[in-house]
Amino acid sequence: MNLQIVSVNVGKPVTVEYKGKSLQTGIYKEQVEGRVFVGSEQMTGDGQADLVHHGGLDKAVCAYPYEHYSHWEKELDRKLDYSAFGENLTVMGLLETEVYIGDIYQVGEVVLQVSQPRYPCFKLSQKHGVTNLPARVIETGYSGFYLRVLQEGYLSVASTLKKLESHPAQLTIAEVLHLMTHGRDAEQVEQLKKAAELDVLALDLRQRFQGWLHM
Repeated sequence: MNLQIVSVNVGKPVTVEYKGKSLQTGIYKEQVEGRVFVGSEQMTGDGQADLVHHGGLDKAVCAYPYEHYSHWEKELDRKLDYSAFGENLTVMGLLETEVYIGDIYQVGEVVLQVSQPRYPCFKLSQKHGVTNLPARVIETGYSGFYLRVLQEGYLSVASTLKKLESHPAQLTIAEVLHLMTHGRDAEQVEQLKKAAELDVLALDLRQRFQGWLHM
């Protein structure tokens, strides 16, 4: 399948209202046509409001598959602009069932490595006005994923996206997302061990899985 960058999106945190209270969120991003510098922790012009759960070396760039947009447009009964899921890169050809943790890609000057699934949070509900949207994302497995930056540089929507390396552990984004929700089930022990020992998986997620193994 051809790999492609469909949209590059960045945005600083904004204050919105959610359930009668003020909420700061970085989920509202806008398309960028020109070149954007990608640093080790985030892209120029981008930002996160919740630095505990977003941003940092293992979550420097968020990607979301373009292929899922048609599903959500039908489900939500509306046209969706790119960055609808707060992603930095809307990508084609990188589905959660086919992308492995540790896979390495080059986009323009930038080299990126897949680090973990993007776990949906309530801010998706705020943005789209659908209370159970995070649960629906988990049910479909259409989560998107995070990447760490192995080589800083510039990229744009016109940049070529190419795969440099497929990780030999072959643990997919979809499998890790399943562990994030069902990893404490007894039948998941072997898969949980595999993930907990995978050094290219985001550190905080590995530590979580290691903790579950010792419960």
